[in-house]
Amino acid sequence: MFDLNGKTALVTGSGRGLGLEMAKALARAGAWTVINGRSRQSLEDAQKRLAREGVAVGIAAGDITRDVESIIADATEKTGQLDILIHAVGERDRRGTEAMGPDAFAALLNTDLTAAYAIARAALSYLRRSTAGRLIFVTSIAAFAARAGDPAYTAAKGGLSALTRSLAVELGADNLTVNAIAPGWFATETNAHLAADPALKAFVDIRIPLKRWGRPEEIAPAAVFLASPAASFVNGITLTVDGGMTVQM
Repeated sequence: MFDLNGKTALVTGSGRGLGLEMAKALARAGAWTVINGRSRQSLEDAQKRLAREGVAVGIAAGDITRDVESIIADATEKTGQLDILIHAVGERDRRGTEAMGPDAFAALLNTDLTAAYAIARAALSYLRRSTAGRLIFVTSIAAFAARAGDPAYTAAKGGLSALTRSLAVELGADNLTVNAIAPGWFATETNAHLAADPALKAFVDIRIPLKRWGRPEEIAPAAVFLASPAASFVNGITLTVDGGMTVQM
């Protein structure tokens, strides 16, 4: 039920962090998996690290805000197909409304929301030809739980969850499922300094029932599940992986 042999997958924003963990898991499940990021050198470094673990992946370097066609072309070059697209690109600008002008707000929405639509649209012809196409967006618990001083990211991730539902309805007739994953607090490279901050420990103990940050590899099973035959009748959902953070009052 979780076998991805014969499938081709592209994971955007996967040079490191949660995206790389998801890409690694798809490859271990049997899919020919292509990683993406803006820096070819960073991707090659990640490719070498995975090779030392016995995991082979391809590379599709490019900026998701302007290079979607070439990214799809590189991702499909080896097999001529694309069955699974996981869009894990996300940037954050933690400025409040008075500090963030409309141009900066629009720029973040372009990266975190419009680019998701663009890559999905560019991949549609391949995903529709697949016998079991999977489109998976990586959103955030910010899609439905806000923090002060974070309007653009919150709006973008909320829009991404809404886009998930819309495309699930539109594309379901093509045997193509569209779902999302909403991570909570994960101790990635980017968040390592926060995860190690003793001042945040009391907050984590109160807000997260498991009383700890997520380990990056703990996002991978959600990605494999939604990409696999096991999720063939799962469509239009946002799967939250947050240790219970958003269900605790």
